[in-house]
Amino acid sequence: MKKLITLLACGVVSINAFAAGSIASGEALAKKYSCAACHGADYNKPIDPSYPKLAGQYADYLAHALVAYKRGDGPYGRNNAIMGGQVKPLSDKDIVDIAAYLGSLPAGMTVGRR
Repeated sequence: MKKLITLLACGVVSINAFAAGSIASGEALAKKYSCAACHGADYNKPIDPSYPKLAGQYADYLAHALVAYKRGDGPYGRNNAIMGGQVKPLSDKDIVDIAAYLGSLPAGMTVGRR
């Protein structure tokens, strides 16, 4: 039982370390895959109003969205020809790293003022 608890604890630590992602790797990947071409140089000014602002979004949300685009038209997927093509070559680690980078950026979103 003690070995099982130790094994589970080690697994949780390694999963959490992977989930954090590498901001530096994510930045390089975002440049490599030209994410700014559609989402804007600062990821806050997309070229089309229907494209989302990515900077400052929660990293886990961004990773979930990228995985859904990678799944495509199947269950729990998102069907979008542009994003489907963009995420196809990405590994799970690449997705986590890109999400960490975009999530670390300052958000341009504000709450409405009264």
